[in-house]
Amino acid sequence: MKLGIMQPYFLPYIGYFQLINAVDKYVIYDNIEYTKKGWINRNRMLMNGQDFLFSLPLKKDSDYKSICERELSVDYNPKKIIEQIKSSYLKSPYFKEIIPILESIFYCKEINLFQYILHSVNAVNNYLGINTEIVISSTINIDHQLRSEEKVLAICKSLGANSYYNAIGGKELYSKERFSISGIDLKFLSSDSIQYKQFDNAFVPSLSIIDVLMFNSKEEASMLLKKYTLQ
Repeated sequence: MKLGIMQPYFLPYIGYFQLINAVDKYVIYDNIEYTKKGWINRNRMLMNGQDFLFSLPLKKDSDYKSICERELSVDYNPKKIIEQIKSSYLKSPYFKEIIPILESIFYCKEINLFQYILHSVNAVNNYLGINTEIVISSTINIDHQLRSEEKVLAICKSLGANSYYNAIGGKELYSKERFSISGIDLKFLSSDSIQYKQFDNAFVPSLSIIDVLMFNSKEEASMLLKKYTLQ
């Protein structure tokens, strides 16, 4: 069984969904510390030919709380971001197909940050036909005080994985030899160079999956999911 593990990210770039699509089970961490300056609740979209940062505002709280303990701000106004998306992508070829999906994501009634993001991941998976089983980390029977490589190995063993796929960014964090000793084949997924027409602008890479879906049909986006190499 092929396994992937990752933090939750809100409408991340296509590489995130490539990893989900490449494995049989995908674990999303809910019981790890929220990273204030990371990409958990923010991403980038195209606006006037350039990248534009959008984010989910959070209720002020302790920086030491887990992702599953954080909540969206009571002042969060999803309509503002939806209107920015509409303004930016109105003339994109698949706007009419994608905007209802995005509205269902942004107008989700959930205020818990993890559940809100999980809903968005499931919505994109459903649209793209990704059938990988999603597992929430806190439901796995391991010592959740473990860190880094030890925690990943424990999750792999608990779920019966014989292959572990990680994003290429973690290549310096994990040892193939250590995984091999545990009977697990460690592979790193690296997205190939992906380009498509973004109106008549110079291509801006690695934007939110929003951008991929606005400019590519469901079939084209599904093909892009397979544009990666394993190391």
